[in-house]
Amino acid sequence: MIRDWQHFREFEKRLARGSRPSVAQNFILANAMYDEARRLGVFPLKDPLEGLEVIIKMAKAVNCVRGDSVKDST
Repeated sequence: MIRDWQHFREFEKRLARGSRPSVAQNFILANAMYDEARRLGVFPLKDPLEGLEVIIKMAKAVNCVRGDSVKDST
C-alpha cells in the first residue's frame, strides 16, 4: 500500500524522465498482445459492431465533462 503519494508521484516523474519511449519496443509489445488475443480467440471479432452502443454512450458521457476532473498539484 502506498502511504506517501507525493513521494510516489515524484518517483514516477523521475522514472518517466529517465527513460524514453521506444517505438520499436512498443510495436513488438502491440504485436505480441495481438497474437495472444488471436490465440485466445478474441480476434477476429465475430461481430465488429457488437457493443458499439455502449462505447458511444461512454464517449458521450466523457466528452460532455468540462475541465479537468483531477487536479494536478504540480
